[in-house]
Amino acid sequence: MPMPERGAITLAIDVAGVRANAGTVDALARLQLAARRQGCQVRLTGTSRELRELVRFMGLRDVLPERR
Repeated sequence: MPMPERGAITLAIDVAGVRANAGTVDALARLQLAARRQGCQVRLTGTSRELRELVRFMGLRDVLPERR
C-alpha cells in the first residue's frame, strides 16, 4: 500500500500501557489501513519493547512505524 502524500495528517497514537499481543497489533494495523484510506497516517508513541518486538516479529514494522 502506498504511503500517504507528504503533508498528510499524521495521527500520533500513544500505546504506552497497552498489552503486547497479536490482538493489539492487529487492531493497530487495521487502524493504519483505515487512516491510509483517508489519506492520513498513524505513528506509534510510547511503544514498549515487547510491543516493538512483536510488531517486528509479525513483519509489520514498516506498517506501524514509531513517531520520530
